[in-house]
Amino acid sequence: MHITEHLQNAKGTLISLEITPPEKGHSIQGIFDTVDRLAPFSPSFINVTYHQTSIVYEEEDDVIRKVPKRKKPGTVGICAALANRYLIETVPHLICGGFDRYETEDALIDLHYLGFENLFVIRGDPPPGFKEYRPEPDGYRHASELVEQIANLNRGKYLEELDDAVPTSFCMGVAGYPEKHYESPNLAEDIQRLKEKVDRGAGYIITQMVFSARVFGEFVKRAREAGIGVPIVPGVKVITGEKQLVSIPRDFHLDLPEPLVEGIKGAASPEEAKRFGTGYAVGLCRDLLDLKVPCIHFYTMGRSGAVADVLGRLKGRGL
Repeated sequence: MHITEHLQNAKGTLISLEITPPEKGHSIQGIFDTVDRLAPFSPSFINVTYHQTSIVYEEEDDVIRKVPKRKKPGTVGICAALANRYLIETVPHLICGGFDRYETEDALIDLHYLGFENLFVIRGDPPPGFKEYRPEPDGYRHASELVEQIANLNRGKYLEELDDAVPTSFCMGVAGYPEKHYESPNLAEDIQRLKEKVDRGAGYIITQMVFSARVFGEFVKRAREAGIGVPIVPGVKVITGEKQLVSIPRDFHLDLPEPLVEGIKGAASPEEAKRFGTGYAVGLCRDLLDLKVPCIHFYTMGRSGAVADVLGRLKGRGL
């Protein structure tokens, strides 16, 4: 079932999860443990992130070789394993970075053959070791271009003319940034880029982490005023420790509200910090429920405990 159908048919606010593949050489069991703990809360779908290949150069016997290395492979395999084990909709991320349009088409055909109906389409970050994003030759600089290629496949239009080509039926989600993407000069222009993705075929939006229902509500208002009519789902991350006060703003280019920062930093122990962060997330979700959001998307990052605590406290309150 398409994610848009889940959102349209829901009688209340849904929940969804985002997980990250384990590092190379590690077991998928940690993913299963995460989903086992959160499955009782009936998530409607699970996104699985994709991470671009890093390129390193190694010298051996006076010969320099270009060696591609991926720290966290396995997105498609994890999606297939979760769908088979839990009978739940799984959504692989598809990125622009590292692929040209022909490789992208091949990947889309594979996903179609495997029975995937949903994709989350993003440009992706620069590869490890690079400050700026650079598209591959014959690749895409913007996620809207990738959305357009997928929309063309949904119409049976491939990169080469084919007789009686069978169309795909992908439903596409895309990312929105309530505080703007860090490369955009301002929020107004960023919302226009978001509208391009929707105009080219995206069916729903999941936002970057939000820590304020007011900020999310203002973003939705501006998106609607710009002519964006698709469902907009807030992304929530539960902060439970002081280290995250540094890593999350640094890695995701966003601001944390002062009450959250002060509460975590002022905690007398790690346990108290976790309780405060969990309580803050519960309050945020209640505020989002008051806004009648279609779904709340939890960024688990492999840590199910805090999310389970939040969902446990929200059970029976609109979720």
